[in-house]
Amino acid sequence: MMNEQRGMTSEDLVQITWVNDPVPSPQGGHLVYVSRQVNDKHNGYRSHLRLLHLDSRKDRPFTSGENDHSPAWSPDEKQLAFIREVDGSSQVWLIASDGGEAQQISHLKHGVSSFLWSPDGRTLLVKSSVDMDEEQGTPLADPTKGTGKDSTLPQEKVIDRIRMKSDSSGIWNGRHSHLFVIAPISAEAIPVTTGHYDIGDYAWSPDGTRIAWITQMPEKGEDYSDFTLTNHVYSSKPDGSDLQQLTPEGYTFYRLAFAPDAQSLALLASDRSYGNATLVKLYILPITGGTPECLSTHWDVQLHHSLVGDMRSHLVTTGPMYSRDGSSILCLASIHGSVRIARFAVDGSYADYILPDECEIYQFAELAQGQIVAAIADPQHPGDLYLYEQPNDAGAESVRLTRSNPQLEQDIWLSTPETFWLESSDGMQLQGWIMKPHGIVEGVKVPTILEIHGGPHMMYGYTFMHEFQLLAAQGYAVMYINPRGGLGYGQQFVNACREDYGGGDYRDLMESVDYALSQYHFIDPSRLGVTGGSYGGFMTNWIVGHTNRFKAAVTQRSISNWLSFYGVSDIGYFFTEDQIGGNVWEDTEKLWKHSPLAYVGNVQTPLLILHGEQDLRCPIEQAEQLYVALKRLKQTTRLVRFPGANHELSRGGHPHLRIRRLEHIIGWFNEYL
Repeated sequence: MMNEQRGMTSEDLVQITWVNDPVPSPQGGHLVYVSRQVNDKHNGYRSHLRLLHLDSRKDRPFTSGENDHSPAWSPDEKQLAFIREVDGSSQVWLIASDGGEAQQISHLKHGVSSFLWSPDGRTLLVKSSVDMDEEQGTPLADPTKGTGKDSTLPQEKVIDRIRMKSDSSGIWNGRHSHLFVIAPISAEAIPVTTGHYDIGDYAWSPDGTRIAWITQMPEKGEDYSDFTLTNHVYSSKPDGSDLQQLTPEGYTFYRLAFAPDAQSLALLASDRSYGNATLVKLYILPITGGTPECLSTHWDVQLHHSLVGDMRSHLVTTGPMYSRDGSSILCLASIHGSVRIARFAVDGSYADYILPDECEIYQFAELAQGQIVAAIADPQHPGDLYLYEQPNDAGAESVRLTRSNPQLEQDIWLSTPETFWLESSDGMQLQGWIMKPHGIVEGVKVPTILEIHGGPHMMYGYTFMHEFQLLAAQGYAVMYINPRGGLGYGQQFVNACREDYGGGDYRDLMESVDYALSQYHFIDPSRLGVTGGSYGGFMTNWIVGHTNRFKAAVTQRSISNWLSFYGVSDIGYFFTEDQIGGNVWEDTEKLWKHSPLAYVGNVQTPLLILHGEQDLRCPIEQAEQLYVALKRLKQTTRLVRFPGANHELSRGGHPHLRIRRLEHIIGWFNEYL
């Protein structure tokens, strides 16, 4: 007899396996991919490469490192290069395609973040961080040498740029990311780029004669490009000579890919016509440069992965990819809660979707025979690999290649979200989802949690959410909405919250709750909770300052005060101006008007405040201000600080702290709902 399925727990996080980076061999017979899990000590993550034979479906471990990722076949299919982290240093390693011992082939002082094979397989193009003193051929200076100072004493940090920190990397360490060419035989690293700028995406032309990359070089007379949100595409010969700027002013470029004939580039870019809320579109550009031609002009769609989830952090999703014959370009598209594959004819004759919707496609690759391998998640699965033999239509059938989380399917009850649509009071079409709780009984009303996504220019949708499943297992219905400002519903929709935080977006959320109460009679209107992180944390703070309809709230990595946010966030000085429409010295009243802290005197809802101590996107002083004010007002509140955690805690932070975060959320709602 089959055992009854149990509900999800917070500790189930350590049992989940994530699969990503599917890379087919050049001839198409094999597929290598990355398998990632929480490590045995539960204090970090481990990953290794697996090899899948596409005919026999035999799937086996291929590397034995604790942190192996980013695989790439050599063009002749005889070798496989990948990045392995050992003792905190990530370097390129090489292993024969038929197995054996892997050998380290890069030895850069600050490691390697990514790499590409040259088309002839003789060299690798790698990206690594470079200290500018080292780049100029001089050793790093010891600030105490020759001064008579004790080198064991702490030393001050001198800051001379506005972009002085990043949530992902901390305080700027004086390094820039640059490209190097490495020959696997000699392991010598030859610089390709140099200067006070950072390399973004890059590619090697199929004929091997050019490389192209994205960056923003400082303007004449400037040391850094910190005030510029646009960038350019450059190309050069593989040795860095014959440098050419290919693009005009006014664009932000994100990803690029060479056409098979090496005569043009596919580009994902924004023309910034709506600031940070501008949709990413698909462009093509001749390798000689000029004004990019937009292939998606008539598509009111975000051509980028913009779906919120708690399963993946800092994963490099697939960028634009030419079909093997060069006639079309494939790229990810975020639409109505799904991430799909959009296909555009290079000659503009057609544009359509391939593969099904109502899922999250986060990576894909084309096999030699034209099949598509896609990494796909949905509300019941954290992610697996699927093969599409006939991928050229939206109803294509798949063969499942991996089954990475059998325990979720066999042992754990998972709630299936139901989507709904409503029209807001001012005519916006809003999409939301409702998840019923575990063990729901007909006629019995249940407490319900409203979840609010971050961004705000992101979206909820058809993907697996551990947090949501955990809440459902605890007996809560879970409701999540895409209010105006989110992606997936066109340019005007995503732009609609700028300079109106707490306005139409707040009304969207409240009207969605009203709609759900009218349609789903199992919701108990007297036991509503609300939570969200980042922008969702801002909105949680705003909600409890403007209504008492929620009986408990949890705010996470939130914004409470736009005036202080301007100067303490790694993005504050440009994000505040773009989203709220002002700065602290000219628009004080406007920034304060949109700050939840201004309305803290209205708060009566018990509020739990969760925040990472190393969050540089929404620094913890935002939480401290709100907490102190609520305590001074003798309201029910609690502050939980997570040491060492940045803004990515819920998605890729320390596993133990991720579990503790979930347990604090459950504990608070259990106490007050």
